[in-house]
Amino acid sequence: MKKILLNVMMCAIIIFCAGTSIAGSDVEKSLKANFPDLIYDSVTQSPVKGIYEIVWGNRLYYFAPKEGILIVGEMFDKTKRDLTADRMQVVMAKFNKNIAMKAKDLPLDKAVKTGQGKHVVIEFTDPDCPFCRQAAKFFESRTDITKYTFFTPLPMHPDSPNKVRYILCQNDRAKAFDEVMKGKIDNQKYQTCATAEVDDLIKLHQSEGAKMGITSTPYFIIDGNVVSGADIPKIENLLGDKVSEKK
Repeated sequence: MKKILLNVMMCAIIIFCAGTSIAGSDVEKSLKANFPDLIYDSVTQSPVKGIYEIVWGNRLYYFAPKEGILIVGEMFDKTKRDLTADRMQVVMAKFNKNIAMKAKDLPLDKAVKTGQGKHVVIEFTDPDCPFCRQAAKFFESRTDITKYTFFTPLPMHPDSPNKVRYILCQNDRAKAFDEVMKGKIDNQKYQTCATAEVDDLIKLHQSEGAKMGITSTPYFIIDGNVVSGADIPKIENLLGDKVSEKK
């Protein structure tokens, strides 16, 4: 256990130190004074006296107000129970519920629409994300969904923004989306366009993902239920039977 905790401290914990010494009970005042750019949703007492839990969306930090130190990492008790993991389940449940509520206001007419089945799937994806492509392959096999796709390309995939532009430049965006997710343009040159309409659409997709608080792909809202990642068994469970699959 000591070795595990040492590895956690060395590899997973990032400590940001500020020079200000803050006394007493005004935790939020200390937090704002030491980390004025930090965004957060709540501040509560952690299991350790003098250490507070900071939640922002689907992220969890710890804060020592007296020392002005922010800690990112896991907290274990003497039974080796991961207290952070337990809290993250609660944090994620609340985060996903908020996402599902926000999804009701998404401009679906600006998304790339595929299918016309009874199940409504809202997707945030990255054309070069391998897990996104895995999910795309699964959804391609179903005829019982109507899918609305928003693009949120990740920095780790430098060509994704170009592929997003390629898709949105086409008259048949659903067809272009299918081609891209199957890797058909990966190893060839392809042309995009430079129009104000597509520029605005790209910005809208990115802003909608940001407003939703989505920082990873793929991400789905399926009939009002949130699925983070290409969790195919969970997706299958939400969609129900496979009677309407393509043969």
